[in-house]
Amino acid sequence: MSKFEVYQDARSEYRFRLKADNGQKILASEGYSAKAGFMNGIESVRKNSQDDKRYERLKSSNGKHYFNLKASNGQVIGTSEMYESSSSGMENGIASVTSNAPKATIEEV
Repeated sequence: MSKFEVYQDARSEYRFRLKADNGQKILASEGYSAKAGFMNGIESVRKNSQDDKRYERLKSSNGKHYFNLKASNGQVIGTSEMYESSSSGMENGIASVTSNAPKATIEEV
């Protein structure tokens, strides 16, 4: 079952990562100073993941593909993993976020 894993990092910021049904991490958030912030971030991922225009498709300096999911105000709400050499892996990642985000549970780890 897909889930948002919520945790605190070394700087005590709250973060979440979206994991697909198979346990693979498909999206990671920025840090939030308060719990309310990450809850808003999760709801924003659920909503914006359904609009293909919200995905910014990018290529790193080392040639790997990745994407950012942006809110309607243009703020990045999640970043994918790096995908090797072809854009097809990135597109599969986008499809996975689109299908998994709306139904994902929230789990604190």
